[in-house]
Amino acid sequence: MSGSVFLEDVKRICASDTRYDPEAYFFIREALDYTVKLYNKPREGAGRHVSGRELLEGLRRYALKEYGPMALTVLRRWGVSSTDDVGEIVFNLVACKRLGKTDSDSREDFHNGYDFRDAFRDPFLPANAQGTASRQGNERLSGARGRNPRAS
Repeated sequence: MSGSVFLEDVKRICASDTRYDPEAYFFIREALDYTVKLYNKPREGAGRHVSGRELLEGLRRYALKEYGPMALTVLRRWGVSSTDDVGEIVFNLVACKRLGKTDSDSREDFHNGYDFRDAFRDPFLPANAQGTASRQGNERLSGARGRNPRAS
């Protein structure tokens, strides 16, 4: 899909649904590509389908990789403060035929997927302020912690 066609579709969506910044739509598209790779999905065909829950996990990992401790702030700036918001953006893209869906896909797939604060803030809290599960998350995300945004 051409970037300019996607941009035009996002502009149309945002003209009628002002809840989300256009950047959120581009980020969801990038997170979908990241998720396809994360789950080793084929490049084309029915096997490429990503479920709502898979996309939420891929988006969480991608946001932490790209934005580290600022992920929650960036997403909120774009109007995305819950997994329900992710579902709304996905289904806005489905409505304009930028994303496909199966008969079993629904907005409900994104409902209460995870708490954004837990997902994007807790991995960066000191170890003594977290539970064991969060410490394990820090180990997985250690690459994101060391990023210096000013060095770019």
